[in-house]
Amino acid sequence: MSTFQYILIGIAAVVFLWAWRKGHLLRMAAYVGETKVELRKCNWPSKDELKGSTVLVMMSVAAIGVFTFLVDTIVSTVIKYVMS
Repeated sequence: MSTFQYILIGIAAVVFLWAWRKGHLLRMAAYVGETKVELRKCNWPSKDELKGSTVLVMMSVAAIGVFTFLVDTIVSTVIKYVMS
């Protein structure tokens, strides 16, 4: 291993020891545990609900894309007309 790798390992060890002494690792572990508990309480959608939502999002994105294209085309045409 090169000297640079030893330095990186040393820095990682110092950061780990600092986080351990300050209690950051315990708080992070508690946060992950609490997150798992809360995610178990979630009401996950069924396959049919997920498919319906996906189709709705895709249609909305397409509609916004068409609207943006039309507005851009109109504005650029007006600007070209005014500039010439």
